[in-house]
Amino acid sequence: MTAAETPEHIARTRMVTARAILQGQADLRTYPYRLLAVVSHHGVSGDKVSEAVAAAEVLGQFGWDLVNVSEFASNKIVYAFLRKR
Repeated sequence: MTAAETPEHIARTRMVTARAILQGQADLRTYPYRLLAVVSHHGVSGDKVSEAVAAAEVLGQFGWDLVNVSEFASNKIVYAFLRKR
């Protein structure tokens, strides 16, 4: 896990990168909130969506449900919004 994606950082920003989820580097066991944003900013538009949805699928195994996926045109970053069951 990179220093930027410590459990404390994730809790403070309420965001985690899709890459950290897919590489098994994010620890959400102590995450205190019900809502979480998964951020994907690698690749082209379709790749970003695929990466965000793949991360949401992984988190689904741990009690998270996908609520929405959005791409913000201003910065071309894809966000998957999840809710803890």
